[in-house]
Formats: sequence, structure tokens, C-alpha cells
Amino acid sequence: MASKRTQALLYARRAAMAAIALLLLVAGVRSSWGTAQHVMLSKGREHGTLTVASCGGETCTGPYTPEGRTADHPRVTIEKSIAAKKGARLPVVLKPGTTEAVRAGAPGILHAWAPLGGALLLAALVVAGGLRLTRLAWGAALAGGALLGAAFLAL
Repeated sequence: MASKRTQALLYARRAAMAAIALLLLVAGVRSSWGTAQHVMLSKGREHGTLTVASCGGETCTGPYTPEGRTADHPRVTIEKSIAAKKGARLPVVLKPGTTEAVRAGAPGILHAWAPLGGALLLAALVVAGGLRLTRLAWGAALAGGALLGAAFLAL
């Protein structure tokens, strides 16, 4: 009887660890998609250049010059990143109906998916420790680390 109980506990533990790892990955994708959708599906959205005029604690602001025939915006905000210094000119995409911008191109895509990179690193710990799947854990950790490293280098 004890062996069946032990077996059931092992299955329950593995199911719980798999659910936690899946929850981490879903949270990373959901957190990333809020910004990534504007960068990756940018057709039909306003593209232009933001010239950084000032930076606060979490955001930078500056004038926006569009690429097409859309109106100029005197003050557009963007999330503060490592590379945002006063006078920097950044290619951006505006979120529809707002004056909030996100980085365009490869740096913008990598920056948008950075939360998924962190989620992959956390899930790798759960997969290695809770599920004992070390190869899968190393793969997830390497993918997450590569994503975060590439985002850091691109910005």
C-alpha cells in the first residue's frame, strides 16, 4: 500500500511542477505580447523617429517625427532603456490611439520579448529541480539567457 501512495505522490509532484513551469511560460508570453504585438505586427501603425528630450524614472519623452503623412506629435513617451540618452534618435512605432511609443526593428522585438527570457530562466529551474529533466532545463536556460543577452546587446 505504501508504494502506491508513494507513486501517487510522485505523480502529483511532477504534475504540480509541470503546471508551475507552464504557468511561468504563459505569464512570460502574456507579459511580452503586450509590447511585442505593436512591434511585430506594425503594418498599418504609425512609424517614425523619437528624439529623446528628457528622461524620468521610468520613461523618456521627446518629439516624434513620422515617416509617412501622419501628424507630428510634440511629446511622445517611451519606456526608459539603457541606451536612451538625451538627444538619441530612436526608430519607434506608436501604439494605436496613444502617444506611447515602442522601439521598432530587431532591438524592439528583443526588448519586447525580454520578459519571456526571464520566464524561461525561471522555468528552467523548476524543470531541473522539480521534474528532473536536465536536458530540457539546460535548453530552456540557454534560450532564456540568449534572449536576455541579445536584448541587452541590441539596446
